[in-house]
Parts: sequence; C-alpha cells; structure tokens
Amino acid sequence: MPQERLPVRKIKEVLRLHALGLSQRQIALSCAGQATVSDYLKAAATAGLKWADVADFDDDRLWKAVAPSRETLQSRTHPPEPDYTAIRHELQTNKHVTLQLFWEEYREQSPDGYRYSRYCDLYRGWLRRQQVVLRHEHRAGEKLFVDYAGATIPIHNAGTGEVLPAALFVAVLGASSYIYAEASLSQGLADWIGAYTRHWQTRPVNAA
Repeated sequence: MPQERLPVRKIKEVLRLHALGLSQRQIALSCAGQATVSDYLKAAATAGLKWADVADFDDDRLWKAVAPSRETLQSRTHPPEPDYTAIRHELQTNKHVTLQLFWEEYREQSPDGYRYSRYCDLYRGWLRRQQVVLRHEHRAGEKLFVDYAGATIPIHNAGTGEVLPAALFVAVLGASSYIYAEASLSQGLADWIGAYTRHWQTRPVNAA
C-alpha cells in the first residue's frame, strides 16, 4: 500500500525538524507516520535537497523537486515476508532473543524490508491467527501458581558496589490474579520455601 501524500507544508516541516537533529520517530509524532517521514527524507536526499535548500521554496517548486523521487520510492516491490513460524519457535525456546533482534537480522538480509513497527504488527497479527484461546475459570482460593520467572535480575549493593544475579520468585492466585514477587540469591530449596512462606504471610486477607 503506498504511503500517504503529505501536504507540501508538512514536507517542509519534516525537512526542518530533521535539520534540527530530531529522529524519524520524533518527527513522526508531530507530522505523519514513521514510514511516511522516512520516504520523504529519502526522496529529498535523492533529489539532493536539505532544509537550507528548500526553506524559501514555494509549494509548487518543492513538490516538483521531490515528487519524482517520491514516486520512485512508492513503486518499489513489496518487501519480503518474515519467517513467522521460525520467529515464534525461537521466542518460545530461547529466553534471550527478542523481536527487535529478529528484525535487525531481517533488515540486514532485506535492507528495503519492513520497518520495525510494521514488522511487529505483522508478526502479532499472524500470531493472533494461529492461537486458540482456552478460557480457564478459577474459584476463589482454589489455585496458586508459583515459579521462578525469566532470567536473573541484578541486585546492587549500595555499600560495596557489588552486583549479584538474583532469581525472581513469583506467585499468582488464579481467581484474583494477586501477584507476589521476591528476589533471592538462588533457586535452592531454602530460598524457595522461604519465598513461598513469606508469600502467605504478606497476602491480604481478602485475596483469593
């Protein structure tokens, strides 16, 4: 789908903000979608134009200068699709990988591929189409789910500056979704029992 055609005054604003050092994301917040901003900056670069060059251009002159490059950008072929199945498998089996890392690898292989925001939207849309949701109903006080969550987190000793890795114990009540979390220096039996016991000591009376 081609990107929206901005009014010429907004093209000027994109170039002005870019000259001030704002990122494409920052410019997009005030002017248009990030993909549109990127396309107009590329069009201006292809035409050899910067803000200092176009500041005094009238609308017709600026559009004639930018439009040919703009049309070339819009006529490019459709970007290659990511391998969504492989992405889901790696995200499920490797806790250290992220969607950002997959996108960076994708852009290395396909420099004209989707931008990060679009890449994420496409993956999440594909994921929703694959998932079948089973709703669980829990009676109050019936179930408690406990485990250590994810990778370790750093604990900083303010006195010595020492940084130690800590495991994060998490307990969640099924009906109320009340959460208790506690960091400990290991996942050993003593730390597990201690965290589990303290969870019940700190739980609100009406939590279930």
